[in-house]
Amino acid sequence: MNPHSTPDNQGAAGSEPLPGQDLWARAASGAPNAAKPAAAGWERDVLERLVFATVNEQRSARRWRIFWRFVWVSLIVAGLWWMGRDSASSATSGPHTAVVDIKGAIAGDANASAEFVIAAMRSAMEDPGSRALVLLINSPGGSPVQAGMINDEIVRLKAQYQKPIYAVVEETCASAAYYIAAAADEIFVDKASIVGSIGVLMDGFGFTGTMEKLGVERRLLTAGANKGMLDPFSPLEEVQRAHAQTMLNQIHQQFIDVVRAGRGERLKENADTFSGLFWTGQQAVELGLADKFGTLDSVARDVVQAEEVIDYTRSENMAERFAKRFGAAIGGGAVDAMHGMLPAIR
Repeated sequence: MNPHSTPDNQGAAGSEPLPGQDLWARAASGAPNAAKPAAAGWERDVLERLVFATVNEQRSARRWRIFWRFVWVSLIVAGLWWMGRDSASSATSGPHTAVVDIKGAIAGDANASAEFVIAAMRSAMEDPGSRALVLLINSPGGSPVQAGMINDEIVRLKAQYQKPIYAVVEETCASAAYYIAAAADEIFVDKASIVGSIGVLMDGFGFTGTMEKLGVERRLLTAGANKGMLDPFSPLEEVQRAHAQTMLNQIHQQFIDVVRAGRGERLKENADTFSGLFWTGQQAVELGLADKFGTLDSVARDVVQAEEVIDYTRSENMAERFAKRFGAAIGGGAVDAMHGMLPAIR
């Protein structure tokens, strides 16, 4: 019996390639079962690498975010430390004349706001080295509310610290700026300064006639008979005009009372004093609206007798400006998103 014909031998022989056998066909017939585990392992390896790469990228991005936040916090802390160092150095200074600028429009969102001016005045008066405070004014006026708050604080600080507060006018001290200056112990001006304008105004425009000519219809819906009062595209009713005039008269009288209380017997009243007119510095001295001619340096040297001048003026720094603009941008986006969906209450 031929030993090569046994089944065992046939199986053994089947595992060896026979002469002339197609090796590619043999690989195709036997490879799939052996390659499946290898293919599955390869896919799993690729997926794991992708997952780990994504996780590492997220970790890297998070680290960079933390880093930049740390940088911003460090800058803010450094700025606060620098401002605190300046305050500390001024608090330990020798005898000097403190100065606070009131320049530009007097408004809640300006450098000449009650918030900034009052904070600066308090720092100046609290400093044991300051002999007097000079308000260096160059302003056409602004908000009577902001000016009234500053005026009240001047009166309070003078009584608390028993130090004089002087107003020195550069080019202009009109309207709300004079409202502030009236509380000072003395007002110094240049002979060509512009002083006065003791009055109140509320201005705007009316376009009703123009709209009629153009054929434009104003569609204004309100809840409340006077909610659209002073709308420039609607006719101004006489009742509303009278109401607005009453408010102006009341604020004007408050202004007059402040000037009379601040200037006292020095004020030489006449028919034009509270009419809203303004005068030169020379005329203001003659009318008792100002006291003398002088500058910051001359007042520090001759009146306060402390020639060293230290500026306590506060203003919005870069970090505060950035924070406000950033917040306004976010808030504005939210308002824009809701605009048109809710009734406006203004």
